[in-house]
Amino acid sequence: MSGATLEERAARVALTWLAEPGNRTVWTLVQQAGAVATLQHVLDGDVPDGRLRSAVKARTAVGDPRRIAEIALRRAERLGARLVVPGDDEWPSRVDDLAGLELDTGGRINQDTRPPLCFWVRGVWPLEATLERSVAIVGARAATSYGAHVATDMAFGLAERDWTVLSGGAFGVDAAAHRGALAAGGRTVAVLACGVDRPYPVGNSAMFEQIIEQGLLVSEWPIGAEPLRHRFLIRNRVIAAVTAGTVVVEAAARSGATQTMSRVLALNRPAMVVPGPVTSAMSVGCHEILRGNPYSRLVTSALDVLEEVGRIGEYLAEPPRGPEHRRDNLDEESALVLEAVPPRGTATPEELAAAARMSLRTVLRRLSLLEVAGLVTRRDGGIALVSEKPPESTDPI
Repeated sequence: MSGATLEERAARVALTWLAEPGNRTVWTLVQQAGAVATLQHVLDGDVPDGRLRSAVKARTAVGDPRRIAEIALRRAERLGARLVVPGDDEWPSRVDDLAGLELDTGGRINQDTRPPLCFWVRGVWPLEATLERSVAIVGARAATSYGAHVATDMAFGLAERDWTVLSGGAFGVDAAAHRGALAAGGRTVAVLACGVDRPYPVGNSAMFEQIIEQGLLVSEWPIGAEPLRHRFLIRNRVIAAVTAGTVVVEAAARSGATQTMSRVLALNRPAMVVPGPVTSAMSVGCHEILRGNPYSRLVTSALDVLEEVGRIGEYLAEPPRGPEHRRDNLDEESALVLEAVPPRGTATPEELAAAARMSLRTVLRRLSLLEVAGLVTRRDGGIALVSEKPPESTDPI
């Protein structure tokens, strides 16, 4: 626990209720004067941002922010949720990088990208320690079977190697990622765009209960907050900031997942993309990210992801290889001689020399090596191939 007073903590809750998280003006004032003084300035209309003044006026017309903060804190205590603020031992330090996030696109959501004032958390695990080794897996709600399979398999692989899998709790890729981590017995975190007392969507309620047991539910919004559409876009900056890297599995051309990746790239975090079928509308956004940004990386497995986010040399994936054959390591001359041996029947050394366009002396020398390697045999006065035996059956006789 930090030295933040109860009044300071309640003021942060009230400010988050008055203005959506990430508000540039509110965050800057809190950094300068603290949350208690900022709350008073905001309520007095003593702020330079006219849009903020209008928003505060509208909000205070329906409730007293201090009273609402007090009720939210009491409800959280009954629910078993806790409030985490900057300075607390479990405050996720990576999220502070949002203080320097600048995007070159318009709109309030792309401008108000400052760090959260607080987090509400359900689950027993400490937030900072849980997120220290974490990877976000995000993607389409309308995921294909391919996307769901990849997300589940990748999350399982990360979780069984003691990495936390973070996502947004939605249907599709998000749910597949959470369930993959849960199946591995690992930790998973759902970052919500609503209160932690009403995780959305309701159809994932059973999954959310499992997450509370094995991981964490996290939100910037106070207890009781509704899952409004724009809040998902605000939430995405946190997913990008608190993890060691983010993987997008499936994404349409314009989607929340591609918006998340724009923040990942702007924060210089590892931005990883799973390619999909070129005929799939659900992979258009993935391919656009790969085509449009040289810093994005193509990944196809948990090991690929760990190579990007782990310490140097911690995870080294073997390059993919096909089945190995005894002939793979032959020198060029031996390979040419072996290729000249007919697939059926035999050939004399002279015939092999003519077929391989090599001297008889060289062919005889290479045939000796091939015979020792068990690739050719002498039969009926000629040279024949030795067929590779199939693997022995393990079936009982």
